[in-house]
Formats: sequence, C-alpha cells, structure tokens
Amino acid sequence: MRVLLSTWGSRGDVEPLAALAVALREQGAEALLCAPPDEEFAAVAARVGVPLVPLGPSVRSVVSGPRPPTAKDAFRLAPELVAARFETLTAAAEGCDVLLATGLMPAGARDVAEQLGLGYVYACFHTSGLPSREFRPAARPGHGSAGDESDHRALWEEDARRVDALYREALNGHRAALGLPPVAGVRDHVFGDRPWLAADPTLWPAHDTMDLDLVRTGAWILPDDRPLPPDLEAFLAAGPPPVYVGFGSMAAHAPQDIARTALETGRALGRRVLLARGWAELTPAADAVSAADAVPDPDPARAAAEHAPADFFVVGDVNHQALFRRVAAVVHHGGAGTTTTAARAGAPQVVLPRIVDQPRWAARVAELGIGAAHHAPDPTTDSLSAALRTALAPETLARARSVAATIRTDGAAVAARLLLDGGGGSGGSGEGGRRPH
Repeated sequence: MRVLLSTWGSRGDVEPLAALAVALREQGAEALLCAPPDEEFAAVAARVGVPLVPLGPSVRSVVSGPRPPTAKDAFRLAPELVAARFETLTAAAEGCDVLLATGLMPAGARDVAEQLGLGYVYACFHTSGLPSREFRPAARPGHGSAGDESDHRALWEEDARRVDALYREALNGHRAALGLPPVAGVRDHVFGDRPWLAADPTLWPAHDTMDLDLVRTGAWILPDDRPLPPDLEAFLAAGPPPVYVGFGSMAAHAPQDIARTALETGRALGRRVLLARGWAELTPAADAVSAADAVPDPDPARAAAEHAPADFFVVGDVNHQALFRRVAAVVHHGGAGTTTTAARAGAPQVVLPRIVDQPRWAARVAELGIGAAHHAPDPTTDSLSAALRTALAPETLARARSVAATIRTDGAAVAARLLLDGGGGSGGSGEGGRRPH
C-alpha cells in the first residue's frame, strides 16, 4: 500500500505527518510526504528517511515579514495553494492508494483523490475549524460575524461562506478543467463526513462537532533521539533548570519585546532563561546582557562553562522531547505540537496564545492545572512573573507529572492501522474504516 500525505502549514503540521509516515513504514506500507519547501521541514523528513515533495511556497516566506499576513495576503495565497495541490498532488499520487490531507484548508486534495480514484482522509490536530455546537468559529479572513450573533449554527454557516470566498472560485475552476462538477461548499467538501482528529484525548477532549462523525486516533508523535548540542548541555549543567521561552514559527505574531521581557522576568524570579530563536529570530536585548555574557567565543561550550552560571542562553532547533524534561517550565504560543511535547515531558507550561486554536490549548493547560494561560497579547514583566509563579508552584509540577503519564504515544500507529484496514475510503469519498476509540 502507498499513502500520499499532504500538508501546508507550520512545523506542527509537518512533523505529525512524518510520524505517520514512519508508522506506516513500520507496518509494511510506503508513504510519500508533500509539504512546504522550508529547510526545517525537509530536515525533519530527511531525519526519518521519508521522501518529501515540495508543495506551494515556503511557509517562512509567507509568515516571516515585519507584520502578520493580511486578509489581502490570504486571498492571494488561497488560489495559489489550490493550484499547487492540483499540480503537485496529481503528479505525486501516481501509484498511491490513499491521499490524506491536513494543514491550512487543503482545498484541492480531495478533488485530486476523486479524479484519480483514491481513498481520501481529512485529518486535523485540533477541532477549532470543525463546526461545533459548543464553540464559535475562530477568526478567518473575510467579512466578520455580527457581534450580537449567538446561534452557533448561524455562525458556522458564516464561516463556511468565508471559506467559499477564499477558495471556491479557484477550486471549481480546476475541477471544471478536469470535467468534475462544481462544489457548492468548500469547507464541508474538504472535511467530509468523518474527519480524523490526531490530538491527545486528555489535552483536547471530545466536544460536540456539528453533523460530523469524528474519528479520534491520538496525537501523531515523531520520536526524536537527537542528542542536545554540547553548548546547550554545558548551560544546563551550569545551574538549576532554566525556564524555556520560545514561539516556534510565530515570526510576525511573537509578543512585542518578548526576549527582553523574558530575561527581565527570569532575573526578577531568580531563574535562568533558555530563549529559543525560532522564526522570529529572538535575541536578548543588548542592554539586558552583561559585558561578560556579550563577549563572543569561537567555542560555545567553553564560553558556557567559563561564564557559568550565565542566566540566559539562546538556542536554535533542538530536540524538545529531551530538552523539556530538563527545564523548570515552558513558555510558548500554544501550538498543538509544543503543548503536547511539554505535557508529555511533565513540564509546567505558560501559554501565550496568538491565533486560531492556541487560546483553547491555553485554556486547557490552565484547566488541567499543568500551567497558566496568559491571554493578554503582550506580557509585561509583572504579568509574566505572575503566570510563571503559578507554573513553578510545586503543586503545578506535581500535576504536570501526573498528566504526563496519561499522554498517549500510539496515535500514529493507530492511524496507520486504520489506513491499512481501509479507513481511507475509496474514490475520494472519505468513507469506510472503523473508530479506534
């Protein structure tokens, strides 16, 4: 069996598909990954030996400008991605049996499966985009809802119209070129009747999805056995566990002055800080760095040892699974991957949500008692200190370690078995399969 895995989104959208590809390989199937052409994503695929076919523009080129992408940017990107899926997925799907799509509204993926007679599955890592009787839609480019509207079905119908405004013209144009009939509603067409949810049930519990038969597999976690760099090891060994602060690919959405605020907060609390550079290229402010800390050294490990116990360290891409077990707390944006990795490591969290699903991850972290939610967009030293005091409390650490024992690690294997058992449906229908739990 050969499975085509497709996404366009952040590392949190790509790495789970790499995990699923590995699980499929372990069960005797072959997987091919179509993902954005960012270097970081290619490195993830190469690390586990999964072939990667570039899809669309790089994500970093879209999100790493001086400001967050605008609605105008979204209306320009949407048809570009539709065209890229028809072109790239059609070529990559040769010899495949099933196409599984996730990431930013993958309009075009089901249509390629339909044209080629493949099974089709839509998967998501949270349910913020799925129509719900319990939650309002997240913000999306286009006309907003009336402020006094409270009926959830009406709100989700408005959300569907916003998706149509972004994608329908381009999608139906490509369908017509293939002799396929037009699609009336893009969002519901992409989701199908039985979307898959690849999220841990403790961290993202079930809720009432409107008119959907949701299939839960558990989170798709890619094991990481990379050693930590020697300079980072030296920093960790030079003092008590630091507080990790990072915002991943949230380049234009990172809180204002977060590097300075993090360092000042760490010093106010007597805590060392481990700052993740990320796509925002976070670095400590020059006037927050002591003269000794600012001296460059060609040997980072020696520098870390000589300046120990330095109170901060800047790190690039490293093994979070190993690192988070050795920090006092994780301050982050609330992406699905980072939240799950920190929870699995038993690390208390402070979540500063920025967009889409992140506020609900933040709320769940606080609800579980494994950390704190900081909903104000730009933290101050006082506000971040207050949140960190909650996260660093002994009872929070005890609760985080307790919850860590409940996090499932078999989600990718469950999903692979479903695909092999026929859960991908046929002819792009998205039907078939069984509910794993």
